[in-house]
Amino acid sequence: MEHLSAILLLLVVTIIVVVTFQRLRIPTSLGYLLVGVILGPHTVGYTVSIPELDALAEFGVVFLLFAIGLNYSIPQLAALRHQVLGLGTGQVFFTTAMVSFIFWCVGVQATAAFVFGAVFAQSSTTIIASLLAEQNEENTQHGRFGLAISVFQDVTAVPFLIIIPALGATIVADVMLSTLGWALAKAIVAFLIVFIVGRLLCRPLFHLISEYRSMEIFTLAVLMVALLSAWTTNSFGLSLAFGGFLAGMMLGETEFRHQVESCIRPFRDVLLGLFFIGIGMRFEPNLLSNIWLQSLLGALLIIFSKIAIVVMMLHRQTIKLEISLRTALLLSVGGEFGLALVAIALDFKVLDMKLGQIAITSVLISMVIGAILIRFNGRIAGLICRDKPLQPFDSADNIPANKLPYQVVIGGYGRVGHTIAVLLQSTGVPFIVFDADSKRVMHGRNSGNHPVFYGDISDPELLTSIHVERASLVVITVNDTEVALKALTYLSRTCPQVPVIARTRDLETSTQLLEAGAVQAYPEIIEASLQLGETTLNMLDIPPEQIQQIVQSVRDNGYKPVQEE
Repeated sequence: MEHLSAILLLLVVTIIVVVTFQRLRIPTSLGYLLVGVILGPHTVGYTVSIPELDALAEFGVVFLLFAIGLNYSIPQLAALRHQVLGLGTGQVFFTTAMVSFIFWCVGVQATAAFVFGAVFAQSSTTIIASLLAEQNEENTQHGRFGLAISVFQDVTAVPFLIIIPALGATIVADVMLSTLGWALAKAIVAFLIVFIVGRLLCRPLFHLISEYRSMEIFTLAVLMVALLSAWTTNSFGLSLAFGGFLAGMMLGETEFRHQVESCIRPFRDVLLGLFFIGIGMRFEPNLLSNIWLQSLLGALLIIFSKIAIVVMMLHRQTIKLEISLRTALLLSVGGEFGLALVAIALDFKVLDMKLGQIAITSVLISMVIGAILIRFNGRIAGLICRDKPLQPFDSADNIPANKLPYQVVIGGYGRVGHTIAVLLQSTGVPFIVFDADSKRVMHGRNSGNHPVFYGDISDPELLTSIHVERASLVVITVNDTEVALKALTYLSRTCPQVPVIARTRDLETSTQLLEAGAVQAYPEIIEASLQLGETTLNMLDIPPEQIQQIVQSVRDNGYKPVQEE
């Protein structure tokens, strides 16, 4: 209990700072960094020092890379290879090369210069995405380019997780090359072990676990797989985060991907918050007087190197100068992953404390300046490209995502869900299905060739991870009233613009779902009776228009005309 007061203080300060940052619409990662500065050993006041938290915080990066891996399985990377190898890889490669060369020219050791290049090449997907969403620019051409490149940076930066730890043991060029070669060889072996064993065991394991219908056991299994993969790569002398990425790629190919992401999200967010707090605690404000000029120049180098490289890359692909410039302004911001690379470099002694402070401060300054550039990217581009008028925000290229044809989300793949999936597939409407029965999921994927995934449709984290707010329609067909009501309550509260229709067994349940926010809830028993009655009237030669009017009036009146007395 010796650390209880320190933990309580950490929680209180974190809640106050993060809530304040959210109200001011400032990325919360900067809030966690501020908490670390406030409670760190280099500022006046109480210092929180809990060694166990430092160990836990390291797993924040593991779960961050795990979540990235879920979205970039091998088939997905193959499908996106042109973008990954073109824009994403090109931007990271050229920025790293340019910055490394500049630092080497000013006398920084080659290994440290390389780390600066890798760190400065990163951009903050969190800051970019949140500001674009706030400005309603996420579906503009420059918004899509910026988000795509920033996400691909995370993937193409994975090799840095292998290279930077290896640099800590290098002294001269030939030793460096041999060490890097050995590290890459170990990475290939670790990849093969994790991927082959994972492919053979993971899907059967999760099918077995899902039969128990216990999210607690499922979550524990996800944590076990992620940490076991991280332990494997760490045993080869590689980073824990690299193992997390491999585990994510492995599970990203399975039907459990979305539920895995929803399970891991709370752990990822909390542990990543601890990680940024740890980064903040490394920051020494008293050194600012000695390094402020180097840090400011570093921040400007982050911003202008990426702007120049991205503009040239996009403009060479015949993208308009205005769009190229606005995309470059989005990517000018420094990235959280860059801070993670700084932490790894400090741990493996690739950077000394002073150079680490310069790198951290440069990234933090670039985050502030970059956020301003993102906020005013349209005006800045307008001033520079005076001869090219800016596109208005109501153009076809800027239609918000929830106005575009997106997808139907179906909860439940039983008899009714399967029927709806067949009808949607026959009409070419894109959809996604979730069911908590792994056997149904396997049947739908194998025999029906439908996009069926394992998951609980009432899980808020699952609905958040699939961006349900962008769906055109949600159809709930589960036979569990409690699950249906829980899903409806969440959807009505968070995205009331998305219509929800549901299937129920009886009229009483239909009334409950309608009160919870369903646009329509069809009781199967009464609907079957109505279909029988409709067939009866058809056989008696009643005009079809009159039959439809009669049946629809029964539905419009809440089935009261056919209720049993």
